[in-house]
Amino acid sequence: MSEASARDDEALVSGAEIARLAGVTRAAVSNWRKRYPDFPEPVGGGNRSTLFRLPEVQAWLKRQDKGVEVSAEVRVWQALRSEYGEDMLRGLADLASVLAGRAEPSILADRVDAAVRDLLAERSPADAVEGLVERFASAPARDGADQVTGNRLIKAIGSFARATEAEPATILDPACGIGSLLLSFGRKTRRRLVGQDMNRSAARLAAARAALAAFPDTAIQVGDTLRADRFPGLRADLVVCDPPVNVPAWGREDLLIDPRWEFGTPPRAESELAWLQHCFAHVAPGGRAIVVMPPSVAYRKAGRRIRSEIVRQGVLTDVVALPGGMVATHVQPVHLWLLARPGSGTTPAESVRMVDLTGADPDGPYEPTDRQVARIRLIDLLDDDIDLSPGRHVAASNVDFLADYRELRASVQAHLNRLDRLLPSLAPGPGQLDGAATSVADLAKAGLVDLTEDGAVSASDQLDTDYLRGFLQSAANVRRSTSGSGTFRLDARGSRIPNMDIDEQRRYGETFHALAEFERASGELARLGGRAAELARTGLTSGALRPSSEDTDQDTERRT
Repeated sequence: MSEASARDDEALVSGAEIARLAGVTRAAVSNWRKRYPDFPEPVGGGNRSTLFRLPEVQAWLKRQDKGVEVSAEVRVWQALRSEYGEDMLRGLADLASVLAGRAEPSILADRVDAAVRDLLAERSPADAVEGLVERFASAPARDGADQVTGNRLIKAIGSFARATEAEPATILDPACGIGSLLLSFGRKTRRRLVGQDMNRSAARLAAARAALAAFPDTAIQVGDTLRADRFPGLRADLVVCDPPVNVPAWGREDLLIDPRWEFGTPPRAESELAWLQHCFAHVAPGGRAIVVMPPSVAYRKAGRRIRSEIVRQGVLTDVVALPGGMVATHVQPVHLWLLARPGSGTTPAESVRMVDLTGADPDGPYEPTDRQVARIRLIDLLDDDIDLSPGRHVAASNVDFLADYRELRASVQAHLNRLDRLLPSLAPGPGQLDGAATSVADLAKAGLVDLTEDGAVSASDQLDTDYLRGFLQSAANVRRSTSGSGTFRLDARGSRIPNMDIDEQRRYGETFHALAEFERASGELARLGGRAAELARTGLTSGALRPSSEDTDQDTERRT
C-alpha cells in the first residue's frame, strides 16, 4: 500500500489521468495548476508522477465545468494506484492473475475487487486486462516501462517476420517483459509460445495475459535469461527479442566460456551482442531470429570481431534501420537484426540486405522501396570497421558512380590547370635582401599599418598589403612571433619588413598573393583528389565501375 493511501483512504490520480478525465492534454492540466490557485494540491508521487486526491480533482473539475463521468476502467486504475502506488506492474499482475484463475481473489484489496466487478459487467476479463495494459504502456515514465515493447515496434517486427514463407511453430522471446511482443504471434493456432523475464511481476502478467487470450501452449518462466536460461535445450523456429540495453553487469565474468558465444565472447560493454548470440543459440536449423538493437552496435569498435564472425559465417541476412519514435521510452531510432540458421536445403547468406527506413512513417507500413534497400556482399562488409549501419550502405548504393566520378575527375583536372597557372615563375635572388628594414610596431606608430587579431594590414598607399603579409610569414618573423615554449603569439609588432619602393613592393606582393592562392587551391585539390580516389575505389570494388579501355589506350600513348 502506498504512503498516500495509508494516510488517506481516497483514490489517487496522476496529471495524465486528470487529462483523460477532462478530455484534455497533459499540457492543459499543467496550465491549470499554474493558472488556478484553487487547483488541488498534490499529495504524493514525487517528481516522476505527481498524485492528487480523486474526489478533490472531481470537485474542482465540476466547479470549472470541465469534469466528465469516470469510467469503470478508470475507477479500477485509480483503485490499483491507491493500493500499489508506483508499483503498478505488480498490481496489474495480481489483477490479471486473479482474472485468469492463476491466483486467489483474496490477494486483491476490497476497493480493487469492487471496481473490477463493475468493469467486468461491461467487458470480458481478457478485454479488461488488455485495456489496463494499454493504459500502463501509454505512460513510459512509469516504473516498469522497460518491460513494455511499444505497438509500433511490435508491428514492425511482425512485418519483417511475415516477409518469409516459413511458418514458425515455436516462438521464443527470452526477454518477454509483460508479453506484448510474444503474444502478438499467438493469433494462429498450433503455435507454441515460450518466454522468460527476470522481472517476476512482468512474467506473471505475461502468463496471465496468455491464459486470458486462450493461448494454451504457452510457457513463461521467471529468471535471469543470460545467467539462468530456463529453456536451455529449446530450439525455436522464430526468436524475437527486444532486450535491455547498456547493461554492463550482464554476467560476463560468469559466462566467459559459455557455449552460446558462437561468434566470440562479448565484451563487458557489449551486452547487446550477448543477447544477440543467446537468441541465435536458440534458433533451430532453418529458423530465424529478429532482435532489436541500438544503432551503435552496428559500428562500435568493441564489437567489431563478433560482427565480423556473424558476417563471415553468413547468418546475418538483414539489418533494418527503423524510424525514430518506435520505442515508447525515447525517440531515438533502433535497428532490427535478422539472422537465419542454415538448415536442410538452405545455405549461408552471400550478402546482407541493408534497409534504411529512418525517413519513413513510424506508424508504417514498413515496406521499403528500392531506394531504401541495398544488398551488400559479405566480402564488402569485411573491412577494418565492419560497419553494419544501413544508412551508410544504402546511401552508397544510390550513388551514380560514373556521373559523380566524371564530375570529380573534371574538377581535379581544372584545379591542376589552375595550379599550373598560379605557381609563379621565379628568378635567382641576391642571396639576401640588402637595405634597411622597419618593425611593424614602428609602421603602426607612423599610421602605415593597422594591427588586428589576425596580424597586420596596410593602412597607406605607401605599403602594399600582400607584400606586408608575405614578409610577415618569413621564417625570421615567424620565430619572432613564437614564444620559447613553441606557442605562436599572433603578435606581429616585433616583425621586420624590408624597405622597398612601392613598385618593387607590388611585384613581390603579386607573387606572394599567387602563392597564397596556390596553397588554397592545393588544399582543395587534395580534398577533391581524396574524394575521387575513394569514389573510384568503392565503385571498382563494388562492381559499379570498371577500368576504361579508352583511358588505358590514352595512358599507353602518353607513356610511349
